[in-house]
Amino acid sequence: MKPIIVPSEPLAIIRRLQDAGYQAVLAGGCVRDALLGKAPHDWDIATSARPEEIEAVFPRTVPVGRQFGIIIVIGDENTPYEVATFRGESTYTDGRHPDEIRFVGMQEDVKRRDFTINALLYDPISQELLDFVEGEKDLRAGILRAVGDPELRFQEDRLRILRAIRFAANLNFRIDDATWEAVCREHEAVRGCVSQERIREELEKMLVNGAAKQSFSLLNDSGLLEEILPELAAERGVEQPPQFHPEGDVWQHEIKLLGFLDETVRRIQCASSCERFDSGCRLQHASAEELSWLCWGALLHDIGKPPTFEEKEDRIHFNGHDVVGAEMAQAVMRRLKHSSETTENACYLVREHMNIIQLQKARIARQRRALQHPLFPLLLELMRLDSLASFGGLDLHHSTVALWQEEARRPKPPKPTITGDDLLARGYKTGRELGKLLQYCADYELEHPFANREEALKWLDTTLNSRKLRF
Repeated sequence: MKPIIVPSEPLAIIRRLQDAGYQAVLAGGCVRDALLGKAPHDWDIATSARPEEIEAVFPRTVPVGRQFGIIIVIGDENTPYEVATFRGESTYTDGRHPDEIRFVGMQEDVKRRDFTINALLYDPISQELLDFVEGEKDLRAGILRAVGDPELRFQEDRLRILRAIRFAANLNFRIDDATWEAVCREHEAVRGCVSQERIREELEKMLVNGAAKQSFSLLNDSGLLEEILPELAAERGVEQPPQFHPEGDVWQHEIKLLGFLDETVRRIQCASSCERFDSGCRLQHASAEELSWLCWGALLHDIGKPPTFEEKEDRIHFNGHDVVGAEMAQAVMRRLKHSSETTENACYLVREHMNIIQLQKARIARQRRALQHPLFPLLLELMRLDSLASFGGLDLHHSTVALWQEEARRPKPPKPTITGDDLLARGYKTGRELGKLLQYCADYELEHPFANREEALKWLDTTLNSRKLRF
């Protein structure tokens, strides 16, 4: 194998530990990714030095996980590096934390790790790969295999069940038979032993790394979907009108959509342009936060269909599934401990994914208000994905993108001329009616801009006196 090129700071930390008489190597994901030709996100170091010995060697350290043998060493460029003492672990009563740890040798440390491809060690000084579990062989074969007894590994930390799905999907690896059987046997334990925050983090990594279709297919096949997202599992077997959804039931539609979402994610991650849409009207620029909102919105966009399913006169209906779905999505996002911003923005996509279809038939004011929403480009992409995953036609999507681009070229509308104070001065009281009237005035002004404030107030008085309000 070719030597792994290691940045100067982690290399210096390892050299310093070895010069002090300790074993020190790179461990885990950084070795795996480097061997796969990917740039590692982190450079984790494992050593025979105990926590107090690590602190004695380096002047700047943070004892974040001292009780578990983990010390953060601050490099010369103020970059933190995790340095962990080789350790063995006892039973895991809570399915997450070891009841106790003990410091052990290198080979025993490897045996308590989750998967063989994550149990590879590399000495950058001698340029030697240390493989005690045939991890390199599995890496070359594209196989995800638990270290030792898979059932025992999963009982130690139930999160590893979800990590098996994520690694297999993100790396496009096959889960070996024994490991897969253990995933299927142990899936029920995830709900009771793994926190919602940790579940959310794993699902997020499945969604934003361009492997959502494979991830959620495996979650479904293993029985995990019912445990962590029962609202999504309920989509299975829910029929759809074939004239609009020839792809099949709601779950089949979702899986097909996730495949197109994966293409969007990979394109955005590789794109260097800051243009929102390419010549094919495909979203090609979004921030990391926007990409997350799009992924969650796409995942949950149809969860309102099962409870709104209705068959009348040989026709299937899902009346109000967007509104019901937005309420359900909010409950799911809150359960998974998402931030309020992510919850609000993902639910906006769920709630509006049907309204956008009718946008071109709407009043100009409603059109402009929708087109000016900061998340409208994400809604456009969800519209495209939804169309591709159903009947496949994109004419309406292309014309809606053109409408958005036309709005983007217009000057930004000024703040409404008529204010709440104007209505209060005319005898209206604060409340729902006042809000509706303000919205009516703002919509009218979008369609019929006033020349000045005097003209606006004259129109207001005439309109109020005529009692011809439509809101």
